[in-house]
Amino acid sequence: MAVMIGVSVRTSMSVLGCVMVAVLVYTIATDGLPFRIQLLTRWMAELLIDFYINVAVIGAWVVYKESSWIMAAVWVILLICFGSVTTCGYVVMQFFKLSPEESSKDPLYFVLVRHEKSDKDVTEHSKGPSVVTSMIIFSVLGFLMLGTLLYTIIVAGSPFRAELYTPWLVATLIDFYINVYALSVWVAYKESSWISAFVWILFLVCFGSITTCTYLVKQLFNLSTEQPAYLILFRNNHRDLKSSDSPLMVAAAYE
Repeated sequence: MAVMIGVSVRTSMSVLGCVMVAVLVYTIATDGLPFRIQLLTRWMAELLIDFYINVAVIGAWVVYKESSWIMAAVWVILLICFGSVTTCGYVVMQFFKLSPEESSKDPLYFVLVRHEKSDKDVTEHSKGPSVVTSMIIFSVLGFLMLGTLLYTIIVAGSPFRAELYTPWLVATLIDFYINVYALSVWVAYKESSWISAFVWILFLVCFGSITTCTYLVKQLFNLSTEQPAYLILFRNNHRDLKSSDSPLMVAAAYE
């Protein structure tokens, strides 16, 4: 079962990455480059803010995963520039790094977790943002997105109008929802109930990064202030670990 889940996620992310590349090539070929001020309508601006808040969340995971700050910076820049194409490529690459044993036990966990190479790596990553700091950051981002959404509805009206859907807005929507798919896989992994997972994913689809930030803050509330914020990546049965524990110790406890 675990192997099938890993293969399904890896395959779907590979397909979605290829789809996004095709969408980008087609949109550039038919509508030109996106660097034009007339494309930046109010709803496009709202969508871009929504998109980049989710990118920031995925980027935070990438920074946690990478042992080199240079490589982390490179991947974050690629995320900013190429969005879900980078998300899909990075996730698929993490799956290919798994050993046969990791793939057979819990591939999603081992894709999420950072493989520490030394005690120094463990110490450095325990110095990341605290639980309280992370809660403040994601709360601010969530309220920023909520305010942006309400303001855009008030000044620009409903988004459900055909004239709004220019080729580049459609391409950005596809880009946005591929990242939402990646976040939905994580939510499904996290939730113990398929009903709660379905509800959260439905809210992700409808409200985007507002739901992302709400879900992250909710997960952070389940941690003590002594624990590292990155433990929200994993299922709740890892929550009794101390902040000094490394992700590999988490893996041992999980087994």
